[in-house]
Amino acid sequence: MLSDPFLLKALLAGLLISVACGIVGSLVVVRRLTFITGGIAHAVLGGVGVALFFNIAPVWGIFISGQLAALILGIVSRMVKRYEEPIIAALWSIGMALGVLLAALSPGYQSDLMSYLFGNILLISPLDIVNVVVLDAIIIIITALFYKPLRIVCFDEEYATLRGLPTNFFYLLLLSLIALTVICVMRVVGLIMVIALMALPPTMMLRHTNRLHIVMLGSSLISAALIAAGLLISFRFDYPSGATIVLLTGLVFLVKTIISELRAKA
Repeated sequence: MLSDPFLLKALLAGLLISVACGIVGSLVVVRRLTFITGGIAHAVLGGVGVALFFNIAPVWGIFISGQLAALILGIVSRMVKRYEEPIIAALWSIGMALGVLLAALSPGYQSDLMSYLFGNILLISPLDIVNVVVLDAIIIIITALFYKPLRIVCFDEEYATLRGLPTNFFYLLLLSLIALTVICVMRVVGLIMVIALMALPPTMMLRHTNRLHIVMLGSSLISAALIAAGLLISFRFDYPSGATIVLLTGLVFLVKTIISELRAKA
């Protein structure tokens, strides 16, 4: 496996992706923003469709639609809390439908759109790896600079408000980080995989500790292990790599949850 240059690049990309997903995913799970993350990710497909339709670089459609979706969802969740989930569902479905519709009207759309849905970690380019390195650097710097307020806002927003922290700013900052992670990572591993890696490893870690930095570190390590194992299995049995990693992640999460529940009841 290690003698194959495609697999080596895929493994390197997977290890780098696990850092972004582990850090941001921990904030997502602690703040209970998994549904919003899914909404942002699916809304991004609308930007892909727009870019394909107007024959512009998809990265611009992805970036604009991702940040716009994060801004809209952030404002909605603060101003009309009662309708938060229906509006997320609306953006989710509109983004998917718009992406498919506009892409269908564009020549040669099928492979382009499917690559954003499912990704292909074995065909990543050096530029993709550079993008993920830059993403990791941005996430690490912002998290380090604002670690304390982000932790307080994620665990207890009411307490953060009483302390005078600008909770709206940090909430929108978190959504922007989520959008940035989705934008950079989904092009490499696909929409389905990025949601799985951002949600499941942190949830497993939170069963053992609520110390946020430990959850971030553990989630990154779990993601890295699952990606490496998934790549190994897909290489050994000639399975699709992205689907194998997602399936393995989901199965490990379910088994871990069942075992934890049985031990708790014992």
